[in-house]
Amino acid sequence: MPTFFSRLLFPVLCVLFPALASADEVQVAVAANFSAPMRELAEVFEAATGHRARLAYGSTGKFYAQISNGAPFEVLFSADSATPTRLVEEGKALGDTQFTYALGQLVLWSAREGYVSDGEALLERADFRHLSIASPSAAPYGAAALEVLRGMGLEAELKGKLVQGENITQAYQFVATGNAEVGFVALSQVYLDGEISRGSAWIVPAERYTPIRQDAVVLERGRDNPAARALLDFMHTEQARTLMARYGYGVEP
Repeated sequence: MPTFFSRLLFPVLCVLFPALASADEVQVAVAANFSAPMRELAEVFEAATGHRARLAYGSTGKFYAQISNGAPFEVLFSADSATPTRLVEEGKALGDTQFTYALGQLVLWSAREGYVSDGEALLERADFRHLSIASPSAAPYGAAALEVLRGMGLEAELKGKLVQGENITQAYQFVATGNAEVGFVALSQVYLDGEISRGSAWIVPAERYTPIRQDAVVLERGRDNPAARALLDFMHTEQARTLMARYGYGVEP
């Protein structure tokens, strides 16, 4: 069912993207942290263009391995910039299509109201059983979380308390279900329309970790699919950028 936001944008986007005589379908690999906004974006994109985006969610590291082994994805929305760059260098993606679609933000979050009142003090006290993070080797948000702990001198102290999710969605689920009292997740998972939507959180200052530049790129398999490039064109629109901001993503000027 169309959301209120998609109904609001439909008349505007119809002007920007006239309905195509023959619509196409595009297979899209989407970083787990971007799943919530991407569902809405795909809906608006289809309403405006007639093209349909088939979405698969997962860790960027796993997507890289799958694409390298011939998975039939045509567009990648990565959680970093390094993976699309590597795919371009390896001839598996089109360099002229790569761009930063979002700037991710890291947050220390608990499902319990009031639990995270001072994130730094909470980490230093370490009076919790488990701290959830995404796998640093597979997920950029996990790498950013580890960078924060190292910068605070807490990596060794908290090592025994860490529980690692395969991707940022699993890291979030550990906290949401109470299997971890607190965890580092993507702001987009707990933020909507200017506020934390559930529980309590500390938005980690951006200077504590390397910027999470999330790049998109058309893959070699999408070279001749009009829907692939149309989807990336759509991501440049003010309407798409406004929707992403609702979920706490920054965008480049």
